[in-house]
Amino acid sequence: MPNARLEQLSKLGTSVWLDFIQRDLMSSGKLRELIDEDGVVGLTANPTIFEKAIVGSDLYDSTIEREVKAGKGEDEIFDAIAYEDIGAACDVLRPVYDKTDGRDGYVSIEVLPELANDTAKTIEAAKRYWNAVSRPNLFIKVPATEPGIPAISTLLGQGINVNITLIFSIERYREVMNAYLEGLETLSKSGKPIEKVASVASFFVSRVDTAVDKQLEAKIAAGGDDAAKAKALLGKAAIANARIAYEEFKKIFTGDRFNVLKAKGARVQRPLWASTSTKNPAYRDVVYVEELAGPDIVNTMPLATIEAFADHGVAERRIDKDVAGAHQVMKDLATLGIDMDEVTAKLEEEGVASFTASIVKLREALAKKKEMLLQAARK
Repeated sequence: MPNARLEQLSKLGTSVWLDFIQRDLMSSGKLRELIDEDGVVGLTANPTIFEKAIVGSDLYDSTIEREVKAGKGEDEIFDAIAYEDIGAACDVLRPVYDKTDGRDGYVSIEVLPELANDTAKTIEAAKRYWNAVSRPNLFIKVPATEPGIPAISTLLGQGINVNITLIFSIERYREVMNAYLEGLETLSKSGKPIEKVASVASFFVSRVDTAVDKQLEAKIAAGGDDAAKAKALLGKAAIANARIAYEEFKKIFTGDRFNVLKAKGARVQRPLWASTSTKNPAYRDVVYVEELAGPDIVNTMPLATIEAFADHGVAERRIDKDVAGAHQVMKDLATLGIDMDEVTAKLEEEGVASFTASIVKLREALAKKKEMLLQAARK
């Protein structure tokens, strides 16, 4: 029996996806249970999630040993692990994909973040992942860096599903939506069907509050005329930023350009709220789920946030509530000298760096395991 709170969230048009992967999630039946009981209809993973899963357990030792015996290097070992886990998750979620006619049921795998500033290599890696996993309910995650934008339109133009990740700014989000439309237009001109191509735009939330609140807290500590204004804005930037992004989404996907593609069967590129666990314990633990709920939305959450919402979340359409107030928040931040363009540019840079660091740590851990296995084989 599905959880009533999560079921109501789904009825609003917000799809619940799980932001986590680990091998026993599929093998134990836990993912199937989350689908049946919590209404989970998708799964996302990133380099940090994989690094924690692989380094923090012995679930992958047999695969690592097999690949080491085959003479594979660290990146090839990681690819083998990722293909197996992502493929298994795709298979568990395939009935959801079929039942929803391709609206949900997707699993995401991310190209290596160190390629984020190389368009050609991003395209090459994405195509390799797409062909290796070979499931229609696969998303290839591509960071929304400046060099990532042309990679996104190219991949979509070849019929590859893309989850665009690490979006923080409204301007970058507009570029992402434009890349989606360009990709579908290219695919349509080639005479290929566009109705099965899917994409989501992963717009990050809580990290925005973390960054902006830090600046606001400095102004509060400094005292003076700005202190009270700063205090009133704590915890407001992320939700305001996302509400304005949703306003842009509605403009683009009710516009003439998209309507031409819609007539040929194109789907909207839904915004996916990412980083929706609450980082500040002073804030409600489900605030980014409650305040950003509404139609044509995906919210990917860690398990703890899904469980919290199942326990005490309130499902109401709030995503387009007081959009004028969201714009006012941005104006008020600007009057305090907080430059959102600078904030979001830095967050993008830090996001790529953080995921890259996770891959470096993973490689180091795999190298150690590989050496241990080779030493044991020599004895």
